[in-house]
Amino acid sequence: KNASKNVLRQFRNDLGQVSRVKTIEELLGVEGNSARRYFQHFERMLLPDGWRFGGFRFENRNRRPPKDPINAMLSFAYAMLTREWTITLSAVGLDPYRGFYHQIRFGRPALALDMMEPFRPLLADSVVLTAVNNREVTESDFIYSAVGCNLKPEGRKRFIATFERRMSQEVTHPIFAYRISYRPLLEVQARLLGRFLPGETPHYPNFVTR
Repeated sequence: KNASKNVLRQFRNDLGQVSRVKTIEELLGVEGNSARRYFQHFERMLLPDGWRFGGFRFENRNRRPPKDPINAMLSFAYAMLTREWTITLSAVGLDPYRGFYHQIRFGRPALALDMMEPFRPLLADSVVLTAVNNREVTESDFIYSAVGCNLKPEGRKRFIATFERRMSQEVTHPIFAYRISYRPLLEVQARLLGRFLPGETPHYPNFVTR
């Protein structure tokens, strides 16, 4: 319990640093340190000793390509969420490739990556935890090669189903106070950004669940 309080205190310190940074580079540094701390404790959200019963262990975040099942699922979930945001932003008339925080590069949906940041734990990490802790995906659903680790077709189908189920879950929007599932909620947030950019609203209301 004390360890958890200490981690939360460190995250609050990170938020304090964010309010004081002057450049994108400084912000990237704070975000990087916070992300490393988050993933250092990610395994604590998996069922205790779950690896003994077809579960998984997680040591650190790795990608391009992912080297283990948890990282393979995280990368896949982030890719699906990026696609959702790219489609949503395009649908409301915003260019998903012209971002703010993520640097603009050819073929990179920078704005989609910007908008998905607060939704990573809600719609990607949570899907990985659900799939693992509910035994919806097990060790036998993965294939290893010299370059990395990937889901097999059947495991991929079940993981996508877990993601879709999460996207269909309803939450209460903190501004409008009505119940809405996550996929249309992304569109609401995109339209709120569309109102903020030309100055129709004084700030962009980021979505938080509590």
